[in-house]
Amino acid sequence: MAPFHQAADQGRARRYPSDTTDAQWAMIDPLLPNPAWLAGKGGRRETHCRRRIVDAIFYVVDNGIKWRALPSDFPPWSTVYNYFAAWEAVGVTQDVLDGLRDRVRLAEGRTAKPTAAIIDSQSVKAAETVARSSRGYDAGKKINGRKRHIAVDTLGLLLCVLVTAASVQDRDGARPLLSLLAASCHRVRLIWADGGYSGKLLDWARNTVKIAVTIVKRSDDTIGFQVLPRRWVVERTLAWITGHRRCVRDYERLPKHHEAMVRWSMIRITTRRLTT
Repeated sequence: MAPFHQAADQGRARRYPSDTTDAQWAMIDPLLPNPAWLAGKGGRRETHCRRRIVDAIFYVVDNGIKWRALPSDFPPWSTVYNYFAAWEAVGVTQDVLDGLRDRVRLAEGRTAKPTAAIIDSQSVKAAETVARSSRGYDAGKKINGRKRHIAVDTLGLLLCVLVTAASVQDRDGARPLLSLLAASCHRVRLIWADGGYSGKLLDWARNTVKIAVTIVKRSDDTIGFQVLPRRWVVERTLAWITGHRRCVRDYERLPKHHEAMVRWSMIRITTRRLTT
C-alpha cells in the first residue's frame, strides 16, 4: 500500500505527548489502507488527514478519556470513532502492528517472523458501559470484568490478543488464542506458559494447532517474588499495556474494541521503540 498524505497534514505541530512524531508517522502511514476513492473504488475524498485521526486515537488510548471528550483541535469525535471502528472491522490495526513488529525484530537481528511465543492473561475491571453478557467474575483475582489473553514473541512484542469474560479460565481462553496465533503466525511452534495452562490444553495444542506448550512453574519452596524464565517477558508486556489509561479498565461495549485498544497501545509502544 502506498503512503497517503493530505495537505492538512503538512506542518501540524505536536501538541500532546501522545501525538506522533514525523518519524513515527512515516512508519505508520504506509501501513494504513488507501482511501477507497484513491484506489478507484468510489466514495468521497477524506476531509480529515489520517495523521490527525491516528493522533486522536492515541490520545484516547493514552489518556483514557471518553470519545466525546476529545479536545476540539482534533477532528470530531464521531469521525475519529468511525475510523477506529472501521479499521478494526477489516483488520487494519493487526496489519499495522504486524508490520511494525517485523521491523523491530529485524532491527534486533531476529527473523521477521517468530518461531516461539509466551502467553498469559490479565483480568481487568469493567466499566458500566460493559454489558453483563460479556463480563464475568474472576474468583481468583476477585475482579468483575473482562480478561485479555495475549501472546507475545520473545522480545515482548504483541502477536495477538483475545478478550473474554473474566470468568473464562486461562486454559479455556488459550484455545481460541492459540488458534488465532496459528492462523497469523505460521512459524510459531513453541509456547511458554504458567501453571494455569497445564492439563488437557497441552495435548490439544500439540494435536490441533501443532504447537508445543511448555509450562514454566514456580518452585514450591520459593518465598516472595521470583523472576521466572520467559514468563517475565509477557508480564512486562501486560505492564506496558496497562500503562495506557484506556487499558487500565475495560470501557468498551464490544470486546473487539478492547482488543483494538490493546493493539493501538502496542502500536504506539512499537513506533516509539523504532524511533528512539
